[in-house]
Amino acid sequence: MKIFNAYKGLPKSVYIIFFAQIINRFGDFVMPFLTLFLVKKLGLSYQSAGLAAMAAALSSIPGSFAGGKIADHFGRKRTYAMFQASAGIALLLCVFFNNPVIIITLVCISTFLNGGVRPIISAIITDVLPAEKRKQGFSLSYLGINIGVALGPLVSGFLFNRYLPLIFIGDAITSFVAVALVMSNIEETMPKHEDNQNVRQEEKREEGNVFTVLMKRPKILAFLLINVLFSIAYNQHTFSLPMMLDNVFGNDGARNYGVVMSFNAITVLGMTMLVTQATRKWKPLSAIAAAGLLYAVGFGMIAFINIMPLYILSTFIWTVGEILVVTNFGVYIANNTPQNFRARFNAVTSLSWALGSALGTSLMGLYMDIMGVRAVWPLVFCLALAGAAAMQVLKVKTELHVREEITYGVGGNP
Repeated sequence: MKIFNAYKGLPKSVYIIFFAQIINRFGDFVMPFLTLFLVKKLGLSYQSAGLAAMAAALSSIPGSFAGGKIADHFGRKRTYAMFQASAGIALLLCVFFNNPVIIITLVCISTFLNGGVRPIISAIITDVLPAEKRKQGFSLSYLGINIGVALGPLVSGFLFNRYLPLIFIGDAITSFVAVALVMSNIEETMPKHEDNQNVRQEEKREEGNVFTVLMKRPKILAFLLINVLFSIAYNQHTFSLPMMLDNVFGNDGARNYGVVMSFNAITVLGMTMLVTQATRKWKPLSAIAAAGLLYAVGFGMIAFINIMPLYILSTFIWTVGEILVVTNFGVYIANNTPQNFRARFNAVTSLSWALGSALGTSLMGLYMDIMGVRAVWPLVFCLALAGAAAMQVLKVKTELHVREEITYGVGGNP
């Protein structure tokens, strides 16, 4: 089939990452059931369980910085192995304890270490692929993640009710299998110093720390700030949407939300290859700007609809936007990052998503209390539209700057 052509001819390392992502995300048994485990099995209150889950989620942010810095200095492969295997060991130790404090601490340690894995994966894909192939590489990795996520909860739900310790053991084992797969099939990918003359101008090595280098690249700072708007909009599918469905459908709201999220997963699996193939020649900023329009339409229409077929249509629209964002976000960062800062810059991007997520829940919750849940969607429409417009402006300004460099002989490769 032609849709598979987009993934032909990629380096072996990219295919190994694809299978490692499937295995690792399939085995992500603990986090989806963490709150339920803490409440049902350990007797914590909902408030305490919520705080524990928040602490675990936040711990991934410093973990991403740690993993990024170590990977840029000591190599991708060994850092990946150290972080991923240690994350598995931390979860394995949970089997031997019943103390909530110890278990939550171990889960936070595991999440910290898993946070360090993500920028390393992105750096490996960037290392082994030229700029024109990176969209396919990030798309394939994203597809692997979603295949694992689609299958894993089915198994973890079964284990939670019947063989509880196996959710920790299984999560750990899949981490070890992923490490073995990467260690035995991927060579170290970190660029060598002598390669600096053979890369694009935007990817040449820089001296300094991650923040001083980032300040020299204002277009990445602008990109990450604009992405906060996208993150706020996107996060409403887990925050405001279930409450909206409860408001519209009453007792059927939770069931209908499950239907919507299942359709989201099916759309990701069915459309990622098609969208990647159809947009393979698009510039990353153009694709993300288009995603903003899809977010505006897909989420904005929720303010006016009251029947499930239209919620399914809405979900299809914003999910295609999700695919465009995820498969192009890493490409833009990769194409504008010094090769000796690749893992660290990928770690910095987590702050953009985290800030959008925090604002998208805290401020939107306050707004919802005042204005009501239906008023959320016109606001999301405006935020997504503003993000799309800002991303398009950034694209135009970047292209204008490149043309000026070519005209006046400044800078180097466009």
